[in-house]
Amino acid sequence: MKTYLVTGGAGFIGSNYIHYMFRKYGDAIRIINVDALTYAGNPENLADLEENPNYTFVKADICDAEAIRKIFAENEIDRVVHFAAESHVDRSIKDPAVFVKTNVLGTLNMLNGAKEAWELPDGSFKEGKKFLHVSTDEVYGSLSEDGGYFYETTPYDPHSPYSASKASSDFLVKAYMDTYRFPANITNCSNNYGPYQFPEKLIPLIINNALQGKTLPVYGDGKNVRDWLFVEDHCKGIDMVQEKGKLFETYNIGGHNEKQNIEIVKIIIDTLREMLPEEDPRREHLTYDLIHYVTDRKGHDRRYAIAPDKIKAEVGWYPETKFEDGIKKTIAWYFDHQDWMEHVTSGAYQSYYADMYEGR
Repeated sequence: MKTYLVTGGAGFIGSNYIHYMFRKYGDAIRIINVDALTYAGNPENLADLEENPNYTFVKADICDAEAIRKIFAENEIDRVVHFAAESHVDRSIKDPAVFVKTNVLGTLNMLNGAKEAWELPDGSFKEGKKFLHVSTDEVYGSLSEDGGYFYETTPYDPHSPYSASKASSDFLVKAYMDTYRFPANITNCSNNYGPYQFPEKLIPLIINNALQGKTLPVYGDGKNVRDWLFVEDHCKGIDMVQEKGKLFETYNIGGHNEKQNIEIVKIIIDTLREMLPEEDPRREHLTYDLIHYVTDRKGHDRRYAIAPDKIKAEVGWYPETKFEDGIKKTIAWYFDHQDWMEHVTSGAYQSYYADMYEGR
């Protein structure tokens, strides 16, 4: 039985990954979820696993080196999947120090914990151990609107404190692979969407606001382009890289779903109108009149687009979910989990939302 140590597993992608892995492998694996439960980490995301004997939750901060060492010392970890990170660009602009601490120092602690646990006296590593560092396409900077893609060989050119901190963490992992031959991979993904996503990100924010008849904030002219990847496809890619990817390699995981932000907003409005019953009173206010353009984000990258050629060729992964299908699945999940949305949008979230969007 393989034991997986998942960091940030109570967050959006992490919780989807844990669910995916138990659906795929059942009781053939054990998962230890380490999460500090900051604002974006929600125990509700994994409430259905609380009684699963193969699932263990540990509340700990990856910046706490001793806590991380203790987890490795008390468990024979076979796989590390490192999601834990501060990940919202707007928050990084307001408070860069938190991003550097979590994303850089936290990653260093995870690398050191795994290295100490897995390294043999001769400097090699125990057979079968693997560390996967989950990163972002934002480390590559911005593409022109008229074409081009991010490849694994694209030079890093981060523009925000968030992407700079993720680039730094990527370079730490690369350094450990090169210096120590530490058994690791890096994945750089495009924008994820799907169940359990905290509503500071575009898609759940727009779904939540639209259903409540609130304005839909869109940065700048709304024509910034992102490549959208359904979260379950991403989880499948991560698992396939760990099992089939070549050690020390980086793999880009992209959805081949490029869309302008304003397109996303309009698709959500149209899809909500299509999915809500005719008699539902919320349909009346679901028009493009809800769209409200706000002052653009500082240093806003214009376009991201990933070419997932390498992961297709070497691992056999490809994005299975068309955006039109994925957005319906996502909206259906939020329909069925409106209590979840109410819980996560209370209290501190309201202060954050007002600070970010009101008066812009």
